Amino acid sequence: MGTTGPLAGVKVIELGTMYAAPTAGRMLRDFGAEVIKVEDPTSGDYARQWIPQKDGLSLGFSRLNAGKRSVGIDLRNAEGRELVKRLVAGADVVIESFRPGRLEEWGLGFEELSKGNPGLVLARVSGFGQTGPNRLLPGFGTVAETASGFANINGWPESPPTSPPFGFADSIAGLSAAMGVSMALYKREKTGVGEEVDVALYEPLMFIIGDMFLKYTATGEIQQRIGNATGAASPRGIYETADGKFLSIAASNQTIATRLFAAMGKADVIQDPRYATNADRLRNNDEVQKMVIDWCGSMPRAEVLATLGKFEVVSAAVNDASDVVQDPHFLERTLVEITGNDVLGKVLMPGPVLHMKSYDGPVYDGVPGIGEHTAEILSTELSLTPEHLAELSGRGVISM
Repeated sequence: MGTTGPLAGVKVIELGTMYAAPTAGRMLRDFGAEVIKVEDPTSGDYARQWIPQKDGLSLGFSRLNAGKRSVGIDLRNAEGRELVKRLVAGADVVIESFRPGRLEEWGLGFEELSKGNPGLVLARVSGFGQTGPNRLLPGFGTVAETASGFANINGWPESPPTSPPFGFADSIAGLSAAMGVSMALYKREKTGVGEEVDVALYEPLMFIIGDMFLKYTATGEIQQRIGNATGAASPRGIYETADGKFLSIAASNQTIATRLFAAMGKADVIQDPRYATNADRLRNNDEVQKMVIDWCGSMPRAEVLATLGKFEVVSAAVNDASDVVQDPHFLERTLVEITGNDVLGKVLMPGPVLHMKSYDGPVYDGVPGIGEHTAEILSTELSLTPEHLAELSGRGVISM
């Protein structure tokens, strides 16, 4: 197994804050890129203030930024912007999440940065994208989750539209930005020319729920909230077992549905005209669901899962955090430790979102303090002397 990631040698300057852009930076670092995070020299990335925290260190910030290097530079200061421009001249990628037009106001737009670095890839993450009537509107993940249509179909018929209790839209946008950067780097390999990647927070999420727009434009029907069902397959859902625990079952094709009824001791149900096909089952979904609910509720979860496993029915426990961090599969394949930070101690988080056979994956070696690497990077990358660094620090242009 190799230890050098596929993006080894790629240098990323991360100007983004909060969630989506730093997620993109983490995705690139996960596969070998060096990520230099440029932060406000006083307050740093606002994500440092996120809850939950341990002894003043944000756990969410730690997850997205472990292993990056932090440089404290004031982008509102002309000298600070000049330092960033010089750093970008030696970089491959810049990731930013300011409102459209802000970089241009600062003289850090794509055209300006590309003059000294024609192979530069600039990934821009914003609420509504760099074009269109709404491009200047501010936007966070919650706005993307509502504007995209997602919140309106999420939840139960009797509940209000619901946004998820985590950075859903931001995470998908960050993954999409990392994919865009990777494609732009591949293009650069062939042409030598950089690229501007434009990611709106709502668009990757809108892609995921895209069938609802086809449904409306084809039939005029507006998709409504239907709880744990999909409206596309039956039986499917989350079910409670006799011990008060929950599991999921996805009989999303005919073969699995047949095996599920057999597991339930009702193999002949599939011969009933009311339940013979997926379309039949959807028309009689309430009756189908009652059968599954009653069966799952008759046994403890472990017994239900064991029976479903014997019949190769697609199913899983509804895990909480304690279940996940004790599961041998997740411990072997998915969960990783943030090292080199005494405040955190031993903590686990999900590692890279995919695996490559020739690459072992990264080490998440510590969470940087604001400007922790300023002196190191500006002296090695820009040849600034200790005296110059001290002078800039004294005037608040940088922090060390």
